[in-house]
Amino acid sequence: MENFRPEELIVEHGSESSRIYANLRRTLPQVPVKFVDDIGSDANTHFAHRDPFGAAKKKLYLTRYKGDFFKKCPGSDGQVCCNYFVINFASNCPMDCSYCYLQEYLLDNASLKVFSNVDDLIDEADRTLQKHRGVFFRIGTGEITDSLALEPYTGMVRELIPYFAEQLNVLLELKTKSDCVDSILDLDPKGRVVVAWSMNPQPVIDLDERGTASFDDRLVAARRCQDAGYRLGFHFDPMIEYRGWEADYQTMLEQIFATIDWHRLSWLSLGVLRETPRLKRMMRERFPHSRLLTGEQVLCPDGKMRYFQPLRVEMYRKMVAWIRRAAPTVKIYLCMESRDVWQQVFGFAPACEKELGNQMAPVD
Repeated sequence: MENFRPEELIVEHGSESSRIYANLRRTLPQVPVKFVDDIGSDANTHFAHRDPFGAAKKKLYLTRYKGDFFKKCPGSDGQVCCNYFVINFASNCPMDCSYCYLQEYLLDNASLKVFSNVDDLIDEADRTLQKHRGVFFRIGTGEITDSLALEPYTGMVRELIPYFAEQLNVLLELKTKSDCVDSILDLDPKGRVVVAWSMNPQPVIDLDERGTASFDDRLVAARRCQDAGYRLGFHFDPMIEYRGWEADYQTMLEQIFATIDWHRLSWLSLGVLRETPRLKRMMRERFPHSRLLTGEQVLCPDGKMRYFQPLRVEMYRKMVAWIRRAAPTVKIYLCMESRDVWQQVFGFAPACEKELGNQMAPVD
C-alpha cells in the first residue's frame, strides 16, 4: 500500500509516556511533533480546507481515550445483526475509499487519532470477559479505523494480540485493506486472532479504494498470516455492481482459494454497496467521477440506499455458489441485510443475533 507519512504528530500532554508514543517517535523520526494541552482546538483546523475530511488525514493525533473502549456493534435497524462487538483504538483512517461511511460518521470529529492508553483498553476488556466467561465474543477493531494501516508506526496491534490470544471465549478480528502484517508475524495468536481482509477486484480498488494495498498484495499478506498461524477472514463488502462484475468477482474468488487454505477460514461476509442519502451527496462532492454514483438504488427501511432487492439477491446467490464450489462448508453471513434477503439467499434466516454470533465461534 502507499506509505503513509503524516505532516505532523500532535501529542496531548500525558500521552508522551506511553508505549505508543515511543513507537511513533521511533518509526516516524522525521515527522515534527507538537505538544498540546487539549487536541480539540488544534483538531478543528481542517474545517477551513476545501476538503475537510481529506485534510484531516494529514496529521496524526495521539491522545488518551476517555470513554468506553468495549462496545456492541451498532448494526442497522431492521437488518440481521451478527452479534459483533467492537474495540476502537483509533479513529479515522489514512486510506480514502470513495464509499467510506466515515466521511459522514466522523464528519464533525474527523481528525486521525490514535489512543495512547492501551493498558486501559486491555483492563476494560478483561473486566468484561472475566465477568462473562460463558459467552463467546467476536470482537472487531475496524469499526472506525483500519485495524492494520497504522500498525507499522503505532505498534498498537502488537500490544493487543498477546492478551487476546489467551482468552478462550474470544476471537479478535483485525480487519484491513492494507498489507501491513510484518510486525505481527512473530507472535503466537493461539487460534484466537483472525486477520481479515476487505476484498474487491482490482478494477474496484483502482477506482474507489485510494491509498489501499492492491488485491495481490492483500492476498500475499493473507497467506503470510495464515502461514504464521493466524485464522483468516474475508469480507466481500461492499460488492459493486457494474458491467462485467460477475467475471471479475469470480476470478477474484478463484485467486483467493488458489492461494489460501479455506479450511482455516473463520468466516466470509457478503454485503452490497450501501449509503445514506447524505453520504451519497458527500461522495458526489469528493469523488465526482466515481461510477458508484450512477447505479440505481432504493431507500431501505434503515435509511440506507441499496441496490434493488432482486439484484442484491442475485449477486449474493452467485457469490455463494462460486464460494461453495471451492469451500463447501466455510461460514458465510450477510452484513446488514434483512431476514427476507437471508431467506432468499440461504433458505433460512438466523432466529436471533446470538444464534448467528455463536455460529462464528471456533471449533477447537
